[in-house]
Amino acid sequence: MQMFSIMCMVNNMDLNLDLRSIRETVTKKNFYIRSIVLIVSIALLALNYNLFLSPNHFVIGGTSGLAIIINKLFGLAPSIFIGITSAILIVLALIFLGFKETSRCIIGSILYPFFISLTAPLANYLIPYLQFDSTIVVVLIAGILCGVSNGMIYKTGFNTGGSDILMKIMNKYGKMPEGKAVFSINIVIMIFGCIIFGANKFIYSLIILFINTMLIDRIIIGVSNSKLFFIYTKEEEKVKTFIMEELKTGVTLFNAKGGFSGEESHVLMCVVPNQDYYVFKETVLEIDKDAFFVINDCYEVTGGVQKTRKIIGSINGK
Repeated sequence: MQMFSIMCMVNNMDLNLDLRSIRETVTKKNFYIRSIVLIVSIALLALNYNLFLSPNHFVIGGTSGLAIIINKLFGLAPSIFIGITSAILIVLALIFLGFKETSRCIIGSILYPFFISLTAPLANYLIPYLQFDSTIVVVLIAGILCGVSNGMIYKTGFNTGGSDILMKIMNKYGKMPEGKAVFSINIVIMIFGCIIFGANKFIYSLIILFINTMLIDRIIIGVSNSKLFFIYTKEEEKVKTFIMEELKTGVTLFNAKGGFSGEESHVLMCVVPNQDYYVFKETVLEIDKDAFFVINDCYEVTGGVQKTRKIIGSINGK
């Protein structure tokens, strides 16, 4: 028993060493390119803040949204408020989250208020030339710039700190899911913004936040250009023949057992480009009108055997 315990401890140590090495490799991968993208994205985010968000009192949450409220009430410059809160939050992150987790947000926490100060003169110069007849145009531009810049920042593996730090602390110690934590923080700040700036500004801020969220998802995981099909059919051989011989692509078979019937069978999996979704589905239904489908968006296919013809296939079948 003692020898077994020692072996387990050695194995765990090896596993920890391997994981540490992997983390270091991932962190260093394309570091300089990621750093350049991070700096440019934070600069764009700060410029958007000075051009559209702050002048129009669009409060979309986070410390930057809170800074707009504080500036209105007390006249404190947003860059100073964001800088002070970022410093406080970094200290809290070091205490409650540790250095490893904090390291991902230190650079962004420093650069974001710095670029808000740096881009303020440029924004003041450009604002007179960026007058639009409709507020909704400003909202759309602000939302797109927010989404693109935030999406690129998150894709580099960093963040700008602020409410992201509070979110992680709430998740770790309050056992609150990260999505719920960030929603709770932002909605409280936006409600304060609604009270101070009015319902119209609140609605515009919601639209910007929606566009921002949608674009972040698209940038991080990409645009779905394929559909992932899971197919249960009693005409398995015919469907498999259609996929492999007619479409010249691969298909993967999974062993399955019906929960109600107890029958053992296979589930077929393959990837289909969006433009061929309708033809593929209807052809399979022509082969077996009782075929059962589960269809998901597929953002990326990596590895396996993929053949290009009319439809791009999935992993090579067994």
